[in-house]
Amino acid sequence: MTEKRDYYEVLGVNRDAGSDDIRKAYKQAALKHHPDRNQGDTAAELKFKEATAAYSILSDDEKRSAYDRFGHAGVEGRGVDYGNAGMGDILEHFQDIFSDFFGGFGGASRQSRGPERGQDVQVDLAIELKDAMVGTKRDISFRGVAPCDGCGGSGASEGSQAERCGSCGGSGQVATQRGFLMFATTCPQCRGRGQVVRNPCPDCRGQGRVEKQRKVAVTVPAGIDQGQRLRVPGQGMPGRPGAPNGDLYVDIQVSDDARFQREGADLASRERVTFATATLGGKTSVKLPDESEVEVSIPAGTQPGTVLTARGKGLPRLDRRGGRGDFHLVVDVIVPKKLTKRAKALLQELEDELVATSS
Repeated sequence: MTEKRDYYEVLGVNRDAGSDDIRKAYKQAALKHHPDRNQGDTAAELKFKEATAAYSILSDDEKRSAYDRFGHAGVEGRGVDYGNAGMGDILEHFQDIFSDFFGGFGGASRQSRGPERGQDVQVDLAIELKDAMVGTKRDISFRGVAPCDGCGGSGASEGSQAERCGSCGGSGQVATQRGFLMFATTCPQCRGRGQVVRNPCPDCRGQGRVEKQRKVAVTVPAGIDQGQRLRVPGQGMPGRPGAPNGDLYVDIQVSDDARFQREGADLASRERVTFATATLGGKTSVKLPDESEVEVSIPAGTQPGTVLTARGKGLPRLDRRGGRGDFHLVVDVIVPKKLTKRAKALLQELEDELVATSS
């Protein structure tokens, strides 16, 4: 290219465009004309260089001011000579920009992701309705890898220690170039650990971890419901040296209760009352799953199937509403199957009285 185009024209922005508009325009141009997406296309490579040179000037306030006053002559030697510069030089010079735009596309990121985090672990925990109502603590046992006791997790035998990897400088990653692009890949020397063990521990063979039965104490809050999940941070599988452990996830299963039915934070139960109590009124006590008792008043004339509610006697709520749910009592009226002669006579007398009253 013998004549340079106007940098604002190259990026397709107005001369009063803000920094965000210039950055956005360059990102679009770089994505469209990047050599990795246009293999063998010389025209696309030149447009990519041209857009990069324009961005190098217009994204810098001082350079942009000089360019606005004197044109290309005002920034001569202060930008990228896109006509002669190699792609490797351009990608290296602007690798921070490419990393921000494309997550490492077009250049290796300056910051390594570091050692790999440990894997998460999922287990099921069955509890009773009582446990869900009052909360409980349980020891969860599962088999998995844990730091080696022999070397304390370092992987090195007694009297020695792991050394920083000379290939990656302890980062666990190395930069490799593929064509015009730079990629950060796992270091083959230390396999991403950032350290090299010269004298491995005999118990774990230098891995720093062994498989064994583990036990983790888990606190189950009052009000937990079927299918809910608890997260115990850092109690999953151990990460590589210098990396955090994974998390332990506990999926709750609440066993069915023969006496109670649960709906969220509410509890419901059926209670049998005598015909006389349903007719005349009275009270009944119900022992809840947490061993507490709730007294429910039975109004006179209560019909079979009537639902009576005791507010705030259910399970604790775990949501923002707080408080407790309600307890609902479904009334079953006992109808005797066998009666004495006196009982029959009294019921007949009652029947006659009721008929006379209603007529």
